[in-house]
Amino acid sequence: MATIEIRDLRKQFGDFTAVRESSFTIEDGEFFMLLGPSGCGKTTTLRMIAGLELPTSGEIYLDGEEVSQKLARERDIAFVFQMFALYPHMNVRKNITYPLVSQGWPRNRIKAKLDEVAGILGIRDILDRPVGGLSGGDRQRVALGRAIVREPKAFMMDEPLGALDAEFRERMAEELRALHDRMGATTVYVTHDQLEAMQMGDKIVVMNNAVVEQFGTPREIYDTPATMFVADFIGDPSMNFLPFEGVLAEGASSVSLGGIETAIPMAREGARGRLVLGARPEHIALTDDGPLRGRVAATEYLGTSQVVTLDTGFGEVKARIAADRRMAPGETAALTIDGTRVTMFDEGTGRALRSELNEGVI
Repeated sequence: MATIEIRDLRKQFGDFTAVRESSFTIEDGEFFMLLGPSGCGKTTTLRMIAGLELPTSGEIYLDGEEVSQKLARERDIAFVFQMFALYPHMNVRKNITYPLVSQGWPRNRIKAKLDEVAGILGIRDILDRPVGGLSGGDRQRVALGRAIVREPKAFMMDEPLGALDAEFRERMAEELRALHDRMGATTVYVTHDQLEAMQMGDKIVVMNNAVVEQFGTPREIYDTPATMFVADFIGDPSMNFLPFEGVLAEGASSVSLGGIETAIPMAREGARGRLVLGARPEHIALTDDGPLRGRVAATEYLGTSQVVTLDTGFGEVKARIAADRRMAPGETAALTIDGTRVTMFDEGTGRALRSELNEGVI
């Protein structure tokens, strides 16, 4: 398999910039996620890595070789599309072996490779069936089989589970990650689903408006977001934002949140003006007494926990609390924020301010 290095990658279509100076490295054998909303540039980035689009500028290294201006057929990369892209007039066996037949493999090697891949994917019993009559999950397995059988340097996957219903999608996500772990293949996977990215990825690039907002492990992305966009996009519910006008001194371990002294991780840089205190719902507790108060607007029971939405002087705030606590709409409660897990942002730039929580990460 291969390491993939992206350096200052840029793609323009006329006056429109689809990808703007992106840089990151995909290590050999990683399951790597390109995550972001529709139109952010993630699929264009994937297509440039695969050679289906040539970059306007920048460099792409595949296993140490600069390939940015090479065509797809010269890169030894397998692509799995969202809509399967199977040959409807062929059965499963012929769909999977087609790349090997095209390359002139001998029959005995094709048969052995087909048997190996069919066993990995659990599709030996459907090899002679036409692909048109298969379920969505089986068709996706066939599409994966056709990619795997080639033994490429890397796999590119463009929302391969997007056409499946929710039940199949969750099951196939587990199977796909397990398949990756067995094969140790370098895989680049595009998705707009943050839960899918967090569940499956070793590393994640979060993109927005053609720009890489953050690059890191799922834990780094969730615990120490680099921007307000990342903090809002990742998490269900997403991070709470409490905006205020104030001063953050370098070395400070608290801020005055509308006159309420609130603990924060020690600041490694200062800021003043419009600031935002960010806190995940699970880092907010509800108590009877305290200066920061809110009125319950809604509750959402989730079985093992519940999410309570409160109206506060800083806007709507969500808290994830124990399922057995009864909270009624209209009731008031005090909010206690875990000061060790807070992220401070500059509202104007949307950038996270450095602190002892995120130093070395952003």
